[in-house]
Amino acid sequence: MSRDPGGAPEIAIAGRKIGKAHEPYVICELSGNHNGSLDRAMALLEAAAATGADAIKMQSYTADTITIDHDGPGFTVEGGLWDGRTLYDLYGEAQTPFEWHEPLFRRARELGVTLFSSPFDHSAVDMLEELDAPAYKIASFEAVDLPLVAYVASKGKPMIISTGMANLEEIGEAVRTARENGCEEIVLLHCVSSYPAPDEQSNVRTVPDLAERFGVVSGLSDHTFGSAVAVASIALGGCVVEKHCTLRRADGGPDSAFSLEPQEFTALVEDCKRAWRSLGEATYDLQGSESASVQFRRSLYVVEDIAAGEPLSAHNVRSIRPGQGLAPRHMPEILGRKAARDLKRGEPLDWPMMA
Repeated sequence: MSRDPGGAPEIAIAGRKIGKAHEPYVICELSGNHNGSLDRAMALLEAAAATGADAIKMQSYTADTITIDHDGPGFTVEGGLWDGRTLYDLYGEAQTPFEWHEPLFRRARELGVTLFSSPFDHSAVDMLEELDAPAYKIASFEAVDLPLVAYVASKGKPMIISTGMANLEEIGEAVRTARENGCEEIVLLHCVSSYPAPDEQSNVRTVPDLAERFGVVSGLSDHTFGSAVAVASIALGGCVVEKHCTLRRADGGPDSAFSLEPQEFTALVEDCKRAWRSLGEATYDLQGSESASVQFRRSLYVVEDIAAGEPLSAHNVRSIRPGQGLAPRHMPEILGRKAARDLKRGEPLDWPMMA
């Protein structure tokens, strides 16, 4: 892993540097919002590319590679968006068929946008290697699958690991496994694996803590409504944001409820990058954009005509705008001094005007 001039970790995906010294890396997650249609998947890919996102991510699994067709205890979702659905049925709906990957990767190359995926088993990794995927994402639920983490790491590509549900020990095991198997370019994404995730449980202060604890680039995989939480993570020092996207929430789909529509995602990208640009550094120097305003600060002015020899008082001298006279802090020093000449109302006060 390389480091920026300030010593912070940075990585690169498809030539794009990612770290604190660079604009946030925003990933547009397509997930299962294609609703089973390759045409819709293509349209979503094209819409995602137009948002200005730095990368687009999909998921590579089939119902049979991620679970089994069974409705026994644990295999049926209880509560939430997918209440009553079996895992096999849900993943069968949400899967992006393996045969779609090649045309989607080809289209991404035509659009000039980075596309990579979350593999859920070795066969998906092998397929993505054939497609020359530039990076890999380990989903939160798979972060404890250390053999999968090791196999992905062995490919020598940058890895992004979501940490939802994982405790510190499990995160440490995943990072150690990745490093021991050949991956040094690691991003850890803080994540709350709830769909949608409540704002008040987002705990985005974890984002910079991950970077400090593990010596990696860190960011947020965001499942909340809207974009406020994602922007907050950038303000706290996060370098990566991942967020789901859909063509229209009204069209439904497994993840549509907490996904952004394209115009909203475009705003998210710009808001995250504006937040990063606004960080700057701790400074108390006059900024260039302020220079025109300085003249309108308060200063000491003659507010009534004063004859030569007449004393200056709080009635004929006041602190007002604009700022071309003496600084207001000099008011106690000038009270009672005599006018050195006739002073006219509206003159900015200066030392030679007093005897």
